[in-house]
Amino acid sequence: MKVRISQCLLIILLVGLILPAHARTKLVVQITVDGLRADLLDRYQKGFGKSGFNYFKRKGVTYKNAHYSHANTETIVGHSTLATGASPSTHGMIGNAWYDEAAGSVIYNVEDANYPLLHEGESKSNETGLESFDPSQKAIKSNGRSPNNLLVGTFSDGLQGFYIGKSKVYAISGKDRGAIPLAGHGGKALWYDAKTGNFVTSTYYYKDEPQWLSNWNNLGKPEKYADTQWTLSDKPDAYVLLNNDDRSFEVDLKGFGKVFPHAFGPKEHPLFYTRLLVSPAADRLTSDLAKTIVREEALGKDDVPDFLSVSFSGVDAVNHFFGPSSLENEVAVKELDKTLEDLFAFIDNEVGLDNVLLVLSADHGMADMPEAMALQGYPAGRVDHDSILLSANTFAKKTFGVESAFNTFFRPYLYVNKPAVKKKKVDVSVLIKLTSAYISSLDGVYLAAPSRSKKTVGTTSVANQIANNHSPGRSGDIYVVQKPYWFLFEEKKVANMHGSPWKYDTHVPMMFAGEGIKAKTVHRLVRPRDIAPTMAAYLGISLPAAAQGDVLKEVID
Repeated sequence: MKVRISQCLLIILLVGLILPAHARTKLVVQITVDGLRADLLDRYQKGFGKSGFNYFKRKGVTYKNAHYSHANTETIVGHSTLATGASPSTHGMIGNAWYDEAAGSVIYNVEDANYPLLHEGESKSNETGLESFDPSQKAIKSNGRSPNNLLVGTFSDGLQGFYIGKSKVYAISGKDRGAIPLAGHGGKALWYDAKTGNFVTSTYYYKDEPQWLSNWNNLGKPEKYADTQWTLSDKPDAYVLLNNDDRSFEVDLKGFGKVFPHAFGPKEHPLFYTRLLVSPAADRLTSDLAKTIVREEALGKDDVPDFLSVSFSGVDAVNHFFGPSSLENEVAVKELDKTLEDLFAFIDNEVGLDNVLLVLSADHGMADMPEAMALQGYPAGRVDHDSILLSANTFAKKTFGVESAFNTFFRPYLYVNKPAVKKKKVDVSVLIKLTSAYISSLDGVYLAAPSRSKKTVGTTSVANQIANNHSPGRSGDIYVVQKPYWFLFEEKKVANMHGSPWKYDTHVPMMFAGEGIKAKTVHRLVRPRDIAPTMAAYLGISLPAAAQGDVLKEVID
């Protein structure tokens, strides 16, 4: 009998050694910081606490050389790559908007008129001021939202499939396109509405609004910021960028100001809720609702792992008006560090961080402003968005005799007007080739190239990024790349922009922390598309169906 007991104990011991510690994971929390360029964490390191961003430094693995491999570094593209582990050429989300030939117009990435919001009229953004830094908002025709334009499965879809629908999946963000991809096709997505200050969802996700969401929205937490100001939260000498608070090329959001303090104004002000988004306030609100979801939906309370995605939008919004080398950016990132510390403490209390896989990254980086670079002697400027279309059509008319040879230019793509070209019996491939060469010669343009394949684009790094961005039926015919630190934009409504293939836009943080992950800093090149397959491997489930990324050995070994 004693021998059998000893054998049983030995088997139990061996199983304990064989099974990975992360088999006990009850909750995966994926944090995405919209617009957080990786090197900003090093710039502000001394101002961080121990348990926000630095939690990963103390407890997990940090990848210092993480870069996206696609060219159009926009919000929906990055979030969809994080969700699927695939490039936009595969997942289909090639930009925040694209020209739809069948519709004859530009369409918004997650719009779906078949699934209106539960509260009619709360998503149209023409009264929020968001279109001033996000031209894709102008493409919105309805308040319906769904993930149906996402062509492949996500990590969260695979999680729910493995556990036969028992895993709970929630994604929350300051933007619809920051929540919807991460929720996949079977989870629940909620996002901040900059017209009302509420968090909203669509009929794709719910027939009726959950009571906890109604209760949260009825608490009036955004309105507590009314008639207050966004101020410095520390002593002036604690800030690295104290002298970057009054730069002529920053943009005032209709009275929000270009220097501290920034007044939110009364709650009745038409831009009150947008001003919260262009500050740390909306990130705090996002975190607060995330905590409500953890508590009310009992995430991480059983042996079936759940998934929570939290995408913070404040840093990106601040960058668009003030730039990543502004005092406002420094304050926003440092305040987010405090918000993360508070969120992690809450999750530790509710679930236990030993039972949680924490992942943090960003959807894209951010360039410094052309005017800021010009002050340092770097030749940079702004290319008028409309001038690209005008130049292409003028060239095509002169060279081929075709009127309006291109339907539209929606950054970064030029779309050929195929009926007009066909009518003149012009070879489309020749039109594209010669127009690309002409556009490449314009001031501020680095490259204009046929976007369809690596064969037609070339073999350079940028060419590969363009090819990785091409999805048939959505991507345009010519991809226009601006020179480094040049911006493609309609007019100077914002200080700053992203969306290029350059390193400042592709470089993002990548960090993991969880049971069994050893503290380590890694400097080799990795890709954000590695995150989804790595999370799947960590949990021991199949990789997302279309994943192209690698499993990161430091996380699973």
